[in-house]
Amino acid sequence: MSETTCLCPSNYPDWHEKDIDLSGQPTHNLPMPTFLHMPISYDTYVQKQQNEIEQLELQEQWPKLVLTKTGFMRGALIRILKSGDSPSRFIQFLESDFKLYGVLHPGGIGTIKQSMRALQNRLFDMGRMPKEAYLCYLTCPVCSERKGGDKILLLRRWKESPTLAKRLKK
Repeated sequence: MSETTCLCPSNYPDWHEKDIDLSGQPTHNLPMPTFLHMPISYDTYVQKQQNEIEQLELQEQWPKLVLTKTGFMRGALIRILKSGDSPSRFIQFLESDFKLYGVLHPGGIGTIKQSMRALQNRLFDMGRMPKEAYLCYLTCPVCSERKGGDKILLLRRWKESPTLAKRLKK
């Protein structure tokens, strides 16, 4: 990938401290390798996904907004589409109960620990059980300074928890 190519979104939704319901949304999911939750060749896979979306002439809800899901050995890059009409095997629909809570983190991946912990505690305080986490890199190294520094949108999927709600009422 060339050093001048910017792959970060030009605009993105205002999901800071908000609930988001993406249930049933069509997405382009590209699997990627990870090692201990660290993506391998992240920029290469983002570019590969961008090229495939352009070749398939798919319309994104928020262009270049990538939800990054990592795992122990495997992860995925998820982009939300306007329509799921495509023969590609990477087109999927999100589950019927896909609720997220978002927090905008002003900083890089090295300073994310406190924001992620605060996000998780906030969900517990609302009586919700945190599930998997998604990261959206809103700035890249190419344009970070121009856009006011690193920004990462932290998204945490959650489910209602009757047990937590009962404990909060006590």
